[in-house]
Amino acid sequence: MNDMRRTILWSVFAFSLLMLWDGWLRHTGQPSMFSPAPAASVAEAASGATGQTPGATDAGSVPPAGATAANAANAAVPVAAAASGAAPATTAAPREQLVLTTDVLRATVDTQGGNIVKLELLKYTDQDHPEQKVLVLDPAHAYAAQSGLVSTAGTDLPNHISPMAAVTSERTLADGQDALVLKLESAPVNGVKRVLSYSFPRGGYVVGVKQEVVNTSGATVSPKVYVQLVRDNVVPHSTGFFGAPTAYTGPAFYTLNSKFKKVEFKHIDDSSAEFDKSADNGWVSMIQHYFAAAWLDTQATSREFFARKVGTNLYAVGMLFNLGDVAAGQSKAFESQLYLGPQEEKKLETIAPGLELVKDYGLVTILAKPLFWLLYYIHGVLQNWGWSIVALVVLLKAAFYWLNAKAYRSMAKMKAINPRIQDMRERLKDNPQQMQQEMLKIYREEKVNPIGGCLPIMIQIPVFIALYWVLLSSVEIRNAPWIGWIHDLSVKDPFYVLPLLMTASTMLQTWLNPTPPDPVQAKMMWIMPLVFSVMFFFFPAGLVLYWLTNNLLSIAQQWMINKQIEGGAKKA
Repeated sequence: MNDMRRTILWSVFAFSLLMLWDGWLRHTGQPSMFSPAPAASVAEAASGATGQTPGATDAGSVPPAGATAANAANAAVPVAAAASGAAPATTAAPREQLVLTTDVLRATVDTQGGNIVKLELLKYTDQDHPEQKVLVLDPAHAYAAQSGLVSTAGTDLPNHISPMAAVTSERTLADGQDALVLKLESAPVNGVKRVLSYSFPRGGYVVGVKQEVVNTSGATVSPKVYVQLVRDNVVPHSTGFFGAPTAYTGPAFYTLNSKFKKVEFKHIDDSSAEFDKSADNGWVSMIQHYFAAAWLDTQATSREFFARKVGTNLYAVGMLFNLGDVAAGQSKAFESQLYLGPQEEKKLETIAPGLELVKDYGLVTILAKPLFWLLYYIHGVLQNWGWSIVALVVLLKAAFYWLNAKAYRSMAKMKAINPRIQDMRERLKDNPQQMQQEMLKIYREEKVNPIGGCLPIMIQIPVFIALYWVLLSSVEIRNAPWIGWIHDLSVKDPFYVLPLLMTASTMLQTWLNPTPPDPVQAKMMWIMPLVFSVMFFFFPAGLVLYWLTNNLLSIAQQWMINKQIEGGAKKA
């Protein structure tokens, strides 16, 4: 029975770690351990951006996003767009890359279409290249935010590849200014002019976007407005566990009906993507580790959702809105929002329904969200994420105290009677049947359940996995220091101090446990903790800190219980 208990414990632990790793792969949009990885490259995506694959949502479909994704950054482009069939404007204008800077971001807007083709977050540095800022919209991945008009009558209207000219001259948010506004205008196409305005707020990441349709023709027009995000399917390099990507990268949709839906690029390829195609609410996004871009419209307005391939390894996801009739000589405006920033859960909750779900905990959401809530409010008191993790462990250990105590008492009793078991096994080694009977008799006399320590451990495994995802997914912990050499809890300990201490604590905890009677199992009892400890050298420092703190508290509790059991045995 003791052997069975050992086998169950190590099996549960090994299986949990295996599933944790495989779940990580699947969560990040990668194949599981048992399927091959897709081949893709930035070069392929860039070269494929010039090709166009029709992906119409209806007769008035959005022009192919790839028409501009791979164009050279500062080329002078004539006012024409053969790929979309847009009519030439009356005057050619030089294509410009307008750089706008606020206190928290730097945006590059291409005057061809008025698209935001690059977005840098000034308060976040790249973890692999500290000299660079984090990019949400990244030209290297053909990643851009686009918008435009399409006609329900089949005529051409200004869209995301129609040349525009800047009307405003401000490029930097001035002191005392609440928002930096950029206004662009297109030349009329079939008598319709598009006026596009961006409003970049101070201290915020929700960009106001206004598209105004000015009808200079002599007839009524009925345009549709679209917004979309475009990028390739290349997963960015990451220094995560064993070099694996550390989070899902790709599109996601949300409606009140279907809630949060991740749509992998491969499902767009084979037209098997599942999401609501229409609703009067919801948003569409592109997600990367810690950060997201999302087109929002929080009004109860009818909209169509689409996801399509627009070139080799190039994809577009977005929304399409009916603007209604615009009479001759009249104008009509459509306003939406574009979120470009970090996945700060508490702030995202206030921006749009369900937007906090871009911070995706996967299958453990039901446990991870309350754990983050608790960790977040502990941090509000302690103002240090490292000490907040320590305090969270203390609270969790207190919550599981009696459950752990039961397991540790079972293990302590097993350790106390272990000499009797060893002696009995030696005496009856030639009579296995009698050995088993004597062992059960000893367990009954001592009131010991050999698998009594398994259930408490199994109950706590989901909590550990949930906390793992909390620490892995929380941008709040990114670049957060603890003490001394730990300058970022979201990456591995640079000097491996915490993993070494964790390994030492694991070995001490192993020493406190009863030694298996079987010599092979006794050796494995020491070898397995060392093998598993190797993985912690690649885990985020915050997670190792959690495990180390948990080990130290467990050792203290187990040591006290062992002493109590030993004291009781001596008195008897």
